[in-house]
Amino acid sequence: MTVPTPPLDPAPADPVVPGAVNLRDVGGLRAGDAATRFGVLFRSGNLARLDRAGTRALADLHLRRIIDLRADDEVAREPSRIAGLDVVTQRVPLFLGSVESFFRDDISLDEMYRRLVDDSSEGVTAVVRGILADQPVLVHCTVGKDRTGVTIALTLAAAGVDPDAVVADYARTEGLLPPRRNRKIVEMLRAMHPDAVHLEDLATRSPAPVMRALLDDVARRYGSAGEYLRAHGLADDEIAELRRVLLRRSA
Repeated sequence: MTVPTPPLDPAPADPVVPGAVNLRDVGGLRAGDAATRFGVLFRSGNLARLDRAGTRALADLHLRRIIDLRADDEVAREPSRIAGLDVVTQRVPLFLGSVESFFRDDISLDEMYRRLVDDSSEGVTAVVRGILADQPVLVHCTVGKDRTGVTIALTLAAAGVDPDAVVADYARTEGLLPPRRNRKIVEMLRAMHPDAVHLEDLATRSPAPVMRALLDDVARRYGSAGEYLRAHGLADDEIAELRRVLLRRSA
């Protein structure tokens, strides 16, 4: 099995934002002879548990836009604690069905991601346009694993980031989710769905082979992630701008 490619440059420590889960900068990822810029695109789980220190730390990232991929019921249940931040909030709910339905139907991560690519292409395109509109920008969902993982992966791949680096960034999530959170979530879900086969993958895991398979499938069906975005409305100049915004040439 291919070992995921590490970042091109030694990355600075992930931003410390108390109350935020899985928050990180996607800078420093290989893109041929270039790399993704630091301080431009961030990803995370939800922002519903920020305390005052967390809100101040988030403000220190100087974000101009936050793109929230959660459904209306998720936002109502756990609203983001970002009052006072001078930031554009863009709502792009990505799942056409409820999050709970994936656990109830016991689908695999592969199937979930295929559905997201096929059924939420308009939303994925809207996220990319949001990234182009303002930087620095933060993209998040509830945990920052699946909706965020797929959207960020397609964005990075379309910008020309090496597939191994895209996969490695996605796979990092599993190691950034708090074990206590994982145990609590799995215990709760297992009580509701005792016979589910894919439950722990859906709730806690981000296996590199799953993302690699998704990128391969997109390439097989569309030619590339960039062509996928073009097929769903993104223009050539927007793809070129995405590369300009996200990438810098290495020294």
